[in-house]
Amino acid sequence: MAETSLWRAAVRPRMLGLLVLLLAAAAVCGRLGAWQLERAEVRGAAAAQREAARVVTADPEPLADLLAPGQTFVGDLVARKALVTGTYDDDGTLLVTGREHAGRTDGYLVLTPLHVATPDGTAVLPVVRGWSPTPDVAPAPAGEVEVVGWLQAGEEAGTTPVDGRTDAISAPQLLTVWGGPVYTGYLVVQTGDPADPAGLEPLDPPTRAGSGLNVQNLAYAAQWWIFGLFAVGLWWRLVRDEAAGRPPLPGDGDASGAPPTDVDHGVPAHDGGVAAGATPPDDRRVASGA
Repeated sequence: MAETSLWRAAVRPRMLGLLVLLLAAAAVCGRLGAWQLERAEVRGAAAAQREAARVVTADPEPLADLLAPGQTFVGDLVARKALVTGTYDDDGTLLVTGREHAGRTDGYLVLTPLHVATPDGTAVLPVVRGWSPTPDVAPAPAGEVEVVGWLQAGEEAGTTPVDGRTDAISAPQLLTVWGGPVYTGYLVVQTGDPADPAGLEPLDPPTRAGSGLNVQNLAYAAQWWIFGLFAVGLWWRLVRDEAAGRPPLPGDGDASGAPPTDVDHGVPAHDGGVAAGATPPDDRRVASGA
C-alpha cells in the first residue's frame, strides 16, 4: 500500500471505527479512574477521622524523649502528643496573623515562649496557646506550668515580627526575638496545669500532608487514567502505520506491479519465451527433419 497523509488515513472507515471503539474504552477507563478517586477520598476521610480520634486520646510522651533543642524536626513527629514542664515568658508573646480557625481569618494565634530546663541549660519552646478573635489577650499563667499538646513542624521564615505580631512560626526568626536555643518545632496546647486564664479557643490537632486520601485507591485511579491515554495513543499509532502503508500480505503479489519472476533464474518468464542462460533450439535442424 502506498503512503498517504495522516488525515486521509485517519478518516478511512476502518480507522474511524477503531477510533469510536478506543474512545469508548478510554471513557470507561476515565470513569473507573474517577470512581477510584472518589473511593480514595471517602476511605481517606474515614482514616483521617480515626487518626484524629487516636491523636486526641493518645497518652503524652515526655518532650525530652521526642525532640531536643535545635534537633531537626522529622515528619513522624507531627501530631505526636508531648508533655513538658516550664515557665511562660509572657513578655515575649506574639500574635500570629493570617490563620484560619472555625472559618474565620480575622483572629490570631497566641504564641508564647516556654522556657524549658534541659541537661544543657534552658531552651525556648514556641507554644501556641490557642486562638483569639481580638488582639487583647490575658497574660499566660505565671510560675511553673505543665503543658500537654501536639508537636508541629516549624514554618518557613516570613516577614520580621513587628509590634508583637508575626506571620510565621519560624525557629530562625524566633531565635532573633527570643534568644535561644530554640526548638525547631512548636507545641499546640491541648491542656495546661494551671489552666490558661486567657480563655483562648483550643485548636485542632495538626494533620500530616496528604492524609485526606487513600494512597491505594489513588494509585488505582492513576492506573485507569493511564490505560485510557494508552487507548488513545494506540489509535494514533495505528493511523501512522496506516499512513505509512502496510507491507503486502502473503498472496498479494509484488506491490510494485512487476511481473512474477522465474524461480530458478530470477528473471521474468513469458509464454513462449526462453529463460536467460538456456540454449535456444536449432531452428534449421528442426526444419530439415534432422
